[in-house]
Amino acid sequence: MQDNKKNHTKKGFIDVNFDTPVQFIKGVGPARAKAFEALGVRCAGDLLEYYPRDWVFVPEVTDIADIYANQAATLGGIVESCDFQQFRRPAIFEAYISDESGMCRIVWFHGGFLRGKLEPGMKIFVSGKVVDYKGQLQMNNPKLIISNEQDQSNNEKQKLGGSVYPACAKLGSRQIKNIINTCLDKLLEGVDEFFDKPFLKKANLIERSKAFRWIHRPKDQQQTAMAMRRLKYDELFLMQTALALRRYKLRHYASATAMKHSDKIDSRIRRRFPFLLTGDQSRAAEEIVADMGKTVPMNRLLQGDVGSGKTVIALYAALLAVANKKQAVIMAPTEILAQQHFLSMERYLKDSQVQRSLIKGGLTGTKRNEALKKIKAGKVDIIVGTVALIQKDIQFKNLGVVVIDEQHKFGVHQRASLRKDNTPHCLVMTATPIPRTLAMTAFGDLDVSVIKQPPPGRGKIITRALGSDDIGKAYEFIRERLRARKQAYFVYPRIADSENGDVKAAISEYEKLSRKIFPEFKVALLHGQMSTEETRKVMDGFRTGKTDCLVSTVLIEVGVDVPNATIMVIEGADRFGLAQLHQLRGRIARSQSNSYCLLFAETQSQLAKQRLAIMERSSNGFEIAEEDLKIRGPGEIFSPRQHGLPDMKIANIIDDFELLTMARKDAFEIVENDPMLKTPEHKNIRAELLKKFGESLGLVDIA
Repeated sequence: MQDNKKNHTKKGFIDVNFDTPVQFIKGVGPARAKAFEALGVRCAGDLLEYYPRDWVFVPEVTDIADIYANQAATLGGIVESCDFQQFRRPAIFEAYISDESGMCRIVWFHGGFLRGKLEPGMKIFVSGKVVDYKGQLQMNNPKLIISNEQDQSNNEKQKLGGSVYPACAKLGSRQIKNIINTCLDKLLEGVDEFFDKPFLKKANLIERSKAFRWIHRPKDQQQTAMAMRRLKYDELFLMQTALALRRYKLRHYASATAMKHSDKIDSRIRRRFPFLLTGDQSRAAEEIVADMGKTVPMNRLLQGDVGSGKTVIALYAALLAVANKKQAVIMAPTEILAQQHFLSMERYLKDSQVQRSLIKGGLTGTKRNEALKKIKAGKVDIIVGTVALIQKDIQFKNLGVVVIDEQHKFGVHQRASLRKDNTPHCLVMTATPIPRTLAMTAFGDLDVSVIKQPPPGRGKIITRALGSDDIGKAYEFIRERLRARKQAYFVYPRIADSENGDVKAAISEYEKLSRKIFPEFKVALLHGQMSTEETRKVMDGFRTGKTDCLVSTVLIEVGVDVPNATIMVIEGADRFGLAQLHQLRGRIARSQSNSYCLLFAETQSQLAKQRLAIMERSSNGFEIAEEDLKIRGPGEIFSPRQHGLPDMKIANIIDDFELLTMARKDAFEIVENDPMLKTPEHKNIRAELLKKFGESLGLVDIA
């Protein structure tokens, strides 16, 4: 690094390449390098993808004699006179400029900053709107460039407009623009093309290097649009290629045990459930059976709306593995959800010879060691647990299938860790309905099954968005339901009060509800800072009906199944995403009784009211997820980093869905024809994938 530093210093920052630390680029230095690092820019190559947030295009320079009122114009001329009139209200700085065709008055209101900067004889360029003031044409508050060169009108005009970059306190947009311009030409020399000319022509894409040039230095909006199309396509294409490679490698380089299935096995499994499977459940089970019957490892995503019966299908897959003398793992993101899965499994497997075990963080000492010995010896058939299951001291004898619930809450490396040295079949589940747009983006390497039908015999959920004026009536309604021996959830966005007290919090509201509002009922508190044992006691009390009201944070979002709970109050509802509100609401209506979800929001925002209105009119999780995606973007459903995918810098999977579809088709075709990207025409794609993804998607071995 020292040699590198000397080299850049000696050559005056000329020898710049993609790997040059940003500190050694002309105009940066150590202080600005830290500011750039906060913006995600560490080396010169990062500047290429530090895209402008906007572009300002100024008109070509017009002769003064040709301008007219209400016209946007750019003028270039010599300052004939200037005057700061500080006693006018408002104070103005006035200048007259002339070119060969005429003269124009220019006015800057509150223009004292120009004193000493603008003087007669200077050449300037101004860009703004021409107005008619008392029969005379003039410009008010135009953009200004003072020029020392008489023949650089095009360059000077560009300074008036051009690219506008996302800035920070220590780095302004103009500074970033100037720094990028100092090394852009040199960096463009190192940009490799991914595709040949026939492909580019067919796909209506410009060259990659040209796209980078035009995104940073566009002459007009057409160049900007063409550059954005190419760079968005590349971003989506590289992501889809990575997913296609991950899928190909799993299907062709990994091997799993083919699970035998028969009518007898199917009948024995179904007899464990005290109900008939719905059509959607049966279809999902058939797809899983077909996958697990192959030596290619199953890699399937099971989507199901809240309360649709995914746990039953997870148990079906686990029991199929057990029937084939293999172990099954069911992993959940929280101990509450793991415990719920285990309790459900215990109900279904009562008096069964299937051996099962619950592994969680609170299991320690002798009990844990004994449980792990049994698992390693193959004496436990189904293991349920949290992320604790991926710890190194847990070894399986013959793991056949892994079921991961609420899989978007796990990182890609955590999921991979469960597979360890062998390759079991893998079923991942989510109760967050994922729109097709997102499924293609983040789960492009998974097959998808969907359960939309709710099991029969479920009551309706009546949802109402309310204001603080309605709280008294709401309490009375809830009191009537509690007297009828029903139970209620109260959900808050925070555990404790904030400094400004702008949002209701669980702890303070628990005190209020238990002492003042419902003193005649048993009220309990649950939040994420409580110990495992405290959490278990609170949940057991609510499940068994000893507690009437449960005051909680979003900890109850998944995994809580209390059929007698028919009321949910969500405070600060405008602070939650629609998908999360729908998840929370799914904790009620677990029985035949109708349930009530009351959404309280202290907001005048029309957007917030619009979002809550969607919750009132729809109980379809997929419809709600689509609306949430449009309003809030993909971050509400998952973070791309959770899947080993980088954040999007320029593409938008909603607005650019057509490009996403096109990129996906092209990526999967390339991987099908050249699985390891070894052919010369794909070497640049391979190199870029390694640079962007490294080991995160297991692509190192394609080098």
